[in-house]
Amino acid sequence: MGMSARDVAAATPATRDRYVDLLRVASLGVVVLGHWLMAAVDGDGRVGNLLAVVPALQAVTWVFQVMPVFFFVGGFSHALAHRSRPRYAAFLRARLQRLLRPTMVFVGVWGAAALVLQLTGADGGLAGVALRLVTQPLWFIGIYLAMVAFTPPLLRLHERWGWGAFAVLAGGAVVVDVLRFAADVPFVEFLNFAFVWLAVHQLGFLRADGMIRRPALLAGAGLAGATALVALGPYPLSMVGMPGEKVSNMAPPTLALLCHGLWLVGAVELLKGPGARFTARAGVWRTVVAANGIAMTAFLWHLTAMLGVYGAMLGLGVELPAPASAGWWAQVPLRFAAAAVLTALLVAVFRRFEAPAPAAPATDSGGPLAALGITLALFGVLGLSLTGFAGLLDGHAATLIAVPVTAPAAVGLALVGWLLVERAGRIRSR
Repeated sequence: MGMSARDVAAATPATRDRYVDLLRVASLGVVVLGHWLMAAVDGDGRVGNLLAVVPALQAVTWVFQVMPVFFFVGGFSHALAHRSRPRYAAFLRARLQRLLRPTMVFVGVWGAAALVLQLTGADGGLAGVALRLVTQPLWFIGIYLAMVAFTPPLLRLHERWGWGAFAVLAGGAVVVDVLRFAADVPFVEFLNFAFVWLAVHQLGFLRADGMIRRPALLAGAGLAGATALVALGPYPLSMVGMPGEKVSNMAPPTLALLCHGLWLVGAVELLKGPGARFTARAGVWRTVVAANGIAMTAFLWHLTAMLGVYGAMLGLGVELPAPASAGWWAQVPLRFAAAAVLTALLVAVFRRFEAPAPAAPATDSGGPLAALGITLALFGVLGLSLTGFAGLLDGHAATLIAVPVTAPAAVGLALVGWLLVERAGRIRSR
């Protein structure tokens, strides 16, 4: 039986940076609320994007697109974790268990539901939309897997070069966008999934070593850079992906998104003092600890909950006003409350898979197996985020960079990858 949130909170050492834990929970919470708000379903069960319906709201993404904060916090946590558990296979297994176990359960449950819906012909309307949409947030888990995999070499570069290592990654993002927009080099843009997000992750290493000393400068430079790029370059205003747009700042990420990440990281660092005082309160810290214990499960299931709410409203004959109309906005608090309740129920069912597992015995072997495992899991999860579960039986494929991938193949890759990481973490050295 694991410790309760109250016990964990009470046992927290004074040296722990509680503000980082608050940022982790708050950033995921903002992402969940943003997804709930953007999913605009009309009376016919069609799902639109609120930011496309009301383009003026795209400016709000400059505050609410907070994935860079989550990846920044990930860099901080990974630096500390690797220093306390330097063997590659053991580090990977310890970092990935609370990520991959709940993810594979989510994939298994939705995969089974997709089979049933398609075999019974019930995969039309909103159910079909759900089969397409619920896996989309898995892209974030795929990127996070890559960050864990690259932590050991990039941490060594950070320890040697500091801000220079960050500058190399940021410079890579600049080169990629120049080749993409000025020279029309095909497929080069996909390299920025690595350069942009690993640069943000590198900022977490810098924070872990107290090297972000002028956050106001970081925020100002990031905001000025993002503003100039959007005003003068080929970059759209929205910091999240929009349906049908020619260029997205998110997929693949652009230099504008990296600047946006710099501004957000600078902003949250400026708030570090008040944040630390806030999380020092016993009640606040208990809440943060409890939320951290279920954050991944809630993230995985939050779209399922919101689409479930819309499905129930359609099924019960509740009128769904036109998205962004006065009636639609009036329903927002009710839909959010219902989605929160449904998410809480799903968390109650699935949270046990996020519970920390016993530590594996220390090993100095299994590294290559772990590296292969995380690579397969990474491509499997990213592939599934693109294909969804619609068309599971008819060979529907999506293109991952330049390779067509089907949902069954993606699930197989993710499952084999996860099992290899688990096995690598348990290999004892002889």
